[in-house]
Amino acid sequence: MRSVLKLLVVSAAVATISAPAAARADGYVSPWAAVQFGGKLTDVREDVDRGRAAFGVTAGGMGAGIIGGEFDFGYSPSFFGTQNDFGSNTVITAMGNVIVGVPIGGTTGGGVRPFFTVGAGLIRTQIDGGRLFPVSTSSSSNQMGFNIGGGVMGFFADHIGVRGELRYMRAFSGDIINNIDLGSLNFTRLSFGVVFR
Repeated sequence: MRSVLKLLVVSAAVATISAPAAARADGYVSPWAAVQFGGKLTDVREDVDRGRAAFGVTAGGMGAGIIGGEFDFGYSPSFFGTQNDFGSNTVITAMGNVIVGVPIGGTTGGGVRPFFTVGAGLIRTQIDGGRLFPVSTSSSSNQMGFNIGGGVMGFFADHIGVRGELRYMRAFSGDIINNIDLGSLNFTRLSFGVVFR
């Protein structure tokens, strides 16, 4: 019995060592910071001091470094304008995307990967009130939307690099909060971050 067990263990070890390495996804995580433009409220005619900053994280994986999927989460404090004009206001985006890229220089070591990404998900707006948006309670809206964009990842070594991209986001339909027409909320985001793979 022991000799059979030894034979099975040795056979399993030999099979494991001599088997070709399984193909694996080229996974990555990229925290980022961004500037945004667009996103004007339809019913607010006067110029206001708009918030433009955002930050978030994108994580995904690409088979053979060419095609895959990614999840993008973004948080935009003071998206519509200052707290004086709109109270505490935010936009949160959560998008699931398909990503296609070309790994110039391979999927290990240094290299460059231009990419294109498209997908859909949630756009959540929240406005708590202010001079231009007088409400007594917090008003929020969840809308389905899409995003499309592209950019480039550049790697210095096997596990670290930088990522820059331009991404357009738009809600599929308009929404009204407290008689203010948000229209089909849309904006463009220019982001930069580090990428770990």
